Amino acid sequence: MTATSDAWIEDWLSAGRFATYLKAAGGSRTRALGLYEWNARLSAAFLRDISHLEVGLRNACDRHLQAAVVGADTHWTDRATLMQLFPVASRLDKAKGRRIDVNRNPREKVERAREAVTPAPSLTVPSPAPLPGKTVAELMFGFWTFLFADGHEKTLWVPYLHKAFPPATDRSKLSHTLTAIREFRNRIAHHENILKGSEIERRRIVSAMQMLSPEAAAHCQATSEVSAILAKRP
Repeated sequence: MTATSDAWIEDWLSAGRFATYLKAAGGSRTRALGLYEWNARLSAAFLRDISHLEVGLRNACDRHLQAAVVGADTHWTDRATLMQLFPVASRLDKAKGRRIDVNRNPREKVERAREAVTPAPSLTVPSPAPLPGKTVAELMFGFWTFLFADGHEKTLWVPYLHKAFPPATDRSKLSHTLTAIREFRNRIAHHENILKGSEIERRRIVSAMQMLSPEAAAHCQATSEVSAILAKRP
């Protein structure tokens, strides 16, 4: 590569972004571009593995939260059950200097998901109900990881969600693991570099999968490209 033939790189990626790869490549522009492509392939492979984890996690949560259904509700995302799972919980927000309902956000996320997947009214069904399966699929990874936070120890973990994991699973450590995976996925989604720490994240993902389903984890590991790509770093 010459300075005149590869000037498009900075125009395309930005000088600041490419500088990260240049530094990692010891100043070699050829190797830096190779690292960028390697990072893109690794990111895509990680997104595939994390998607398996996300689907498995939300389905496990969905199955076990069904035991919470109350009254005339048919699914835990229905309003009465939703309010029982995420009751008004007032906490002092020091940054805002006022008390806030920390469960308002998850309730609103479920309500928005319900609205997004509710079929349009028709002559035969003037008041259609939201579809539970689509409601669950509509909720983002951040919602599911939030279910394992400290504030949900007694309302979600103890009565329901611990059953999705091996006996004696430490909820706090699990929450830390899932939060780290979510933050890592967000970095990938924003096209940030994952030149460092990727092996640690790979192990976190595998660990979380194994806790949910050893069989699913074995399948994902057998078909994952992450380890092979990591081994071929330019």
